[in-house]
Amino acid sequence: MWLSARKQVLAPSYAWRMVSPLGLRDSATLDTLPDRYAQRSVPTEVSDAWASTGNLGGEGINMIWAERPAMSDFFFRDAVAPWIPSAAKTIFYNTRVPMTLLSYNTAGGRDNAQERLAATFSGNINREAQVGAFLDYLYSKGCYADQAAKNLAWGFSGSYIGPRYQLQALFYHYNLLNKENGGITDSRYITDPELVQGGVSSIDAKSIPTRLTDAHSRFVGTKVVLNNRYNVGYWRTDEPQEGDTVERRTYVPVTSFIWTFDYTGGKHLFNNVAAATGEDEEPFFKNSYLYPGHTGDRTSYSSFKNTLGVQLMEGFHKYAKFGLAAYLSYAVNKYTQTPDTLTDRTGLTPLPEGFGGVSPEATEHLVSVGAQLTKERGSWLTYRATAELGITGRTAGDIRVDGSATTHIPVRKDTLDVSAFAAFHNTAAPYLMENYLSNHFVWRNDFGKQRRVTFGGAVDFARTGSRAEVQVDNVQNHLYFGPDFLPAQHGGSVQVLSVRLRQNLRAGILRWDNQITWQTTSDDHVIPLPALAVYSNLYLKFRVATLYVQLGVDCDYYTKYYAPRYQPATATFANQSEIKLGNYPFMNVYANLKLSKARFYVMMSHINQGWFSRDYFALPDYPMNPRRFQLGVSIDFAN
Repeated sequence: MWLSARKQVLAPSYAWRMVSPLGLRDSATLDTLPDRYAQRSVPTEVSDAWASTGNLGGEGINMIWAERPAMSDFFFRDAVAPWIPSAAKTIFYNTRVPMTLLSYNTAGGRDNAQERLAATFSGNINREAQVGAFLDYLYSKGCYADQAAKNLAWGFSGSYIGPRYQLQALFYHYNLLNKENGGITDSRYITDPELVQGGVSSIDAKSIPTRLTDAHSRFVGTKVVLNNRYNVGYWRTDEPQEGDTVERRTYVPVTSFIWTFDYTGGKHLFNNVAAATGEDEEPFFKNSYLYPGHTGDRTSYSSFKNTLGVQLMEGFHKYAKFGLAAYLSYAVNKYTQTPDTLTDRTGLTPLPEGFGGVSPEATEHLVSVGAQLTKERGSWLTYRATAELGITGRTAGDIRVDGSATTHIPVRKDTLDVSAFAAFHNTAAPYLMENYLSNHFVWRNDFGKQRRVTFGGAVDFARTGSRAEVQVDNVQNHLYFGPDFLPAQHGGSVQVLSVRLRQNLRAGILRWDNQITWQTTSDDHVIPLPALAVYSNLYLKFRVATLYVQLGVDCDYYTKYYAPRYQPATATFANQSEIKLGNYPFMNVYANLKLSKARFYVMMSHINQGWFSRDYFALPDYPMNPRRFQLGVSIDFAN
């Protein structure tokens, strides 16, 4: 529910994000300021507590509970969500002149090079119509053996916002290929290298042996959204302003008819050729159900969803203080899994007792109805509430209710922003959490519906750089992956309380930005979380003629907790209660600079490697990247 406060941005002419299912528009901004530009090239930028395999572009999970999204229907992509596009991230721009934003970042040397090239374009055809495109290419060899990532994402967008007809459209495609090393074979290569190397203290990170040497995961996906809206209303003649002799007419929409087409496609492939063993010769995978000497898992998903809605518009009459909409959605979801065609299982693990088999293909038809209440206008109070009920199929009886409200209170010459939110979700388990077949993992479950009640709020005072946020969650029938890497469901309730405080201090050119998150869980065996996460950034901010300069050091830190284990075959994170990780500061020394429309940075990431502790693991067996030099440039072309 929280909105990240880490990125500072500057608004263009105007920009927005499309909100499903009816295509409401939330204002957005274009990132062109140099603040925190350097920090976006390290994995810890994703979150104050980002548990990942270490490499930029690698899999990870957000350990800040209030920021963690719900499990998706195709759970494989959840692990790489920060590196792939989404409809919620897509920004539509309406600019006076064409806009192109190009950036290039690089780090490391020949053996551990990291490069990222990103480009964004938007241009208007006229006042109502615009088109956009983006490209994001990330290639990182990784600092450890067999850890490379090669990610390519690209797409297009466009909109037409006329008085009667309105269109918002987007298309994107991504293809991510990650080598999977299964983690290093012995954590002492990091924590006590002298012990495992016969007294030699230094070690090349690339020479540390890993548990997998020829395994790959590929994540492929496509998204198409077409949001169409036709307004029915009347023309209003406005009174001419003083000195204006031209009669002006404004179209006032009364009712909108809405059709949204939403296609989502995804594939996950896991291939492993070499034997998977550790130093103790224990197999990395305990079971092999389909292939005795190799793995070639393939799972795919597609969803075609159509939504029809009608909305009574806010503001068409002085007494119409809010908008009211109703809608009907119909989705066809298809799943294709690795087929089980074996008749001779010699040398393979027997299927679990009572396993009735999983069909390699499945199709489900889902129908839901919903309603939406909105108040988007007004300087004092705005709100939005959506309720949706599942009618057919697996999601029959599903309930989703979400609401939020924001008010702005004048305080002297500034404004105090106060917001509140609440949600109730009673939802069925994703299909793949109940039916799954692969070489190393099979399961067939009958889980109950998950129930989650969430509420909280925030107070933001820009004048003092202060913000306080609180969120309370009660989760019943929580779904997670247990220590055996199989899906599990906790039958009871788990409560999570989260509090975040942000305070930015300044004294002349000296700045100190701080963000502290405290969270507690009533059952850390079901929902393990670090109790405290801190981001602190101490820097000097000044100008030399027309050159903007920011020099500083920043730090990510979180307390010890039972960090989850990563399973590369399913791209999932499993609870464990043996190894605690954390209590380690990850520090970067950097310089951010801006000259005209060009931004630059130089940074030495993980500058404190080995200073206080050598226990720099983000996940069990997955160390954070060692110290290395990084630099980048971003140019804003206004054509």
